[in-house]
Amino acid sequence: MDVSPINQNIDTLFSNTQYNIDFYQRDYKWSAEPVNRLLDDVFYKFNEVYSANSDLPPEPKVIDTKYPWYYLNTYVTNTIDGEVYVVDGQQRLTTITLIIINMYRRLVDNKSKLSKWVDAKICGQVGFENTFWMNHKGHLKTLDALYSGDSDTAPTGSGLTALNMVKNYKVISEWFDTYIGNNHHKLETFVFYFLRRLVLINLSVEQTDVPMVFEVINDRGVKLKPYEILKGKLLGQIDKILLDSKNYNELWENSLKEINKYSEDEADRFFRFYLKSKFADTRAEAQKFDGDYHRIIFSSQFQSKLCLDHNAKGVVEFLDDDFKYYSKLYANLLHKLSTDTNSYFAFNYLNDLDGSLLLGLSVCNIDDLNEEEKLICIAKEIDRFFSLLQLQNCYESNAFQESLYRISSEIRGQDLDTIRPIFDTEIRSQIEKKRQIQLDSSFDYSLFKNTGDNLNARFKRYFFARIEGFLAKNLNVGMRHSYQPLVSNTGSVNGFHIEHILSRNAESLALFDNQEDLFVNERNRLGGILLLKGKDNISSNNETYEDKLKTYSGTLLWNETLREDFYKSNLDFKAFRAKYNLPELVNIDNFDKQALENRQKILFKMASEIWS
Repeated sequence: MDVSPINQNIDTLFSNTQYNIDFYQRDYKWSAEPVNRLLDDVFYKFNEVYSANSDLPPEPKVIDTKYPWYYLNTYVTNTIDGEVYVVDGQQRLTTITLIIINMYRRLVDNKSKLSKWVDAKICGQVGFENTFWMNHKGHLKTLDALYSGDSDTAPTGSGLTALNMVKNYKVISEWFDTYIGNNHHKLETFVFYFLRRLVLINLSVEQTDVPMVFEVINDRGVKLKPYEILKGKLLGQIDKILLDSKNYNELWENSLKEINKYSEDEADRFFRFYLKSKFADTRAEAQKFDGDYHRIIFSSQFQSKLCLDHNAKGVVEFLDDDFKYYSKLYANLLHKLSTDTNSYFAFNYLNDLDGSLLLGLSVCNIDDLNEEEKLICIAKEIDRFFSLLQLQNCYESNAFQESLYRISSEIRGQDLDTIRPIFDTEIRSQIEKKRQIQLDSSFDYSLFKNTGDNLNARFKRYFFARIEGFLAKNLNVGMRHSYQPLVSNTGSVNGFHIEHILSRNAESLALFDNQEDLFVNERNRLGGILLLKGKDNISSNNETYEDKLKTYSGTLLWNETLREDFYKSNLDFKAFRAKYNLPELVNIDNFDKQALENRQKILFKMASEIWS
């Protein structure tokens, strides 16, 4: 191996070259673990020799003859218009810079003559300017604070790079405190060793080779995310002048930053949903994007669809059109799903339904004039599809997902008025397949009649939350509890739980001819249950129906419709009952089989309006 420590050491590395952080590079992400590993290697080799030569003076001749050289790895650079960019090795070079700064501060404190030499390894003159050799644009204030000895107050607001710089600087300080301490002789010896005997080999590549190199090389300790690799492969094809003039790096970073704020590496999820929405007609086709989608994009069989491989013009068009629009659209959808509290997006979120991310990207064209209307319609139809399947005992997770991809294929780029018919067709198809019948409508009482026990607790809470919202709106009163706590709160005190109107006792069992199975099935129908808050649910557990009615006072509106005094205090109720043809909605003094059946029918009528 042809290695010359003197010509390829850190002293030479940081002497007259400024290293710019290329747009392919991610943030400085090294945690304490790889930093500790690097320092452990370096100090182990150093201490091994120093212990036997601690009486020798710290000078080049001693260092070069007594201390073996240590290989720190390779770094890759690319020179454009006289400026050197780091393609790979940023993590390592940044960490080395932090070590040098730490050494410099200790030399200054010890009034060592070596401080001037080490200072020159941190900063140098480039043209008329005095600047850091590691040119972390955007984070220079952090570097300057560390350089000036202000590690405790170094700013970290510029991002993850700054934060990790400060954290790792403190890790490095702990190593020096432990293995160097106040030993001035050892410190100066280590400085000579670090700058003269640690070797890094530079691999300089042409601009055309950068995307390939960036893809295949991973930094020590941190695996690249697919979207990080994709950035290098795409932006690396664009001419540097055009890249800078059109601010494509800023477009990429800002767009994905907006997406990633909702969850770590959400950007990968965006690209997967985008590809599925545009190029997958079935769930099986979509699953191929769940892995290394960044490789599939550049595969030969995919080139006819996106044309991004060795096609700078195609990359520019993709960034200007699809990426710019759909990344913004995706961020908008994430915002709606996570912040809306009383909309169909909120309903999707409460049921852990992310179909609007797929279908929203699918149905909207670039700069779609009907974007907002389409997104709202999609969220509404997903809620309707999901709920009608649940309420008719037809929901199966796998079949539901298959349906979403069929719908995605059919609504792709279509007009607003095509969305509902496509969903209707899929709803009917799913129900008919599951129940082996022919339907005249998407919601049939014969399929709803026995619904209750088949539903999970979360959807039951969601169902009654929607009933509560429907009643509150039509009676011109506010909801006593918002949707989120009604659906999601399950604690013993503040959570909402299923309340059986019929207590489990001999009196209730007798209503069903003492048939245990029949009693259990009827008791669990939606018409036979309510939502009660934790303490109310506990207190009413085995009460008589007469006593339960007292418990229901001041709870949810649907619960109170069982009580006589509710109708006296709600003047808008008569109009509501007439509007929705609900003559059977009256107070119930004695809850029996017929009362339960009537409640089931009333719920069907209201659900028909809610999910019409």
